[in-house]
Amino acid sequence: MATILITGGAGYVGAHCCLALKRAGHDVVVYDNLFNGHEQFVKWGPFERGDIRDKARLVDVFARHKPAAVVHCAALIEVGESVKAPDRFYDNNVTGALVLLDVMREAGVKPFVFSSTCATYGAPQRLPMDETHPQNPVSPYGWTKLMIERASADIAAAYGLKFAHLRYFNAAGAAPEEGIGERHEPETHAIPLALMTLLGRRESFKIFGTDWETRDGSCLRDYVHVLDLADAHVRAVERLLAGGESLAANLGTGDGVTVLELLAAIERVAGKRVPASPAPRREGDAPALVADITLARRDLGWTAMRNIDVVIADAWRWHFEIEPKLFGP
Repeated sequence: MATILITGGAGYVGAHCCLALKRAGHDVVVYDNLFNGHEQFVKWGPFERGDIRDKARLVDVFARHKPAAVVHCAALIEVGESVKAPDRFYDNNVTGALVLLDVMREAGVKPFVFSSTCATYGAPQRLPMDETHPQNPVSPYGWTKLMIERASADIAAAYGLKFAHLRYFNAAGAAPEEGIGERHEPETHAIPLALMTLLGRRESFKIFGTDWETRDGSCLRDYVHVLDLADAHVRAVERLLAGGESLAANLGTGDGVTVLELLAAIERVAGKRVPASPAPRREGDAPALVADITLARRDLGWTAMRNIDVVIADAWRWHFEIEPKLFGP
């Protein structure tokens, strides 16, 4: 099987991709500067510490490990922070990706699997959202991801790169039995915030808006288990290695869960009610975001296998049992 370089492989999605690729028989090499990643998550192959903007370092890593493909997960990801410091996000995300793509071109490595996002679509014009939905991001973070999609598509047309742009909806869950899960500073995602509240690490969980045009008035999101996301990356890598055509594909469940339904699922799984309180709507929030996954099902043979209760159960075990052992209470 092939050697795969995973940038950001010590991070949340990247570590789960390393696990899935190793289980599929591939060798993995992690490249990460540990800004958002954790060395405790590097378990399935050699670790090369470095920044994606450091061309000389990348050239050395490519020369020594000779990867057959790249899975690019390294990025700054916090949407609110991207509004406050857009220059940092463009420098890290866009400049870093261009440096990486240049090193790939010089090394003759063509398969490029990119960790993209539904944030490239911006405010939904229709639901569910398919890959033909207009792309008009509402944050600098979303624009950085769209710019990388555009740049890699243009480079593919010029130099024969093959790409898979995988547009995640709401990544969630963990692989607690493998000692990896979600850990961000600061944490902004709903499921870990709710579980941290349940564990007494936060006073209350805020429900941002209770008058949205959804079935219960709270925002609706498409939560997809991170192990299902990782499986899609394996399929995308193998498609490109086998000579398959480039593609852009949504990764979600195709079914949304409201905030109130999410809290009910946590109560079912954990047996406790999350202390929650209503709060005003946040600027830029959409009432609903749901993926159309027809293309991923057709072209990657992929569908999300784990429902919201499994997502919650794995995340609960991670935050309750495993994370404190690795990082302290």
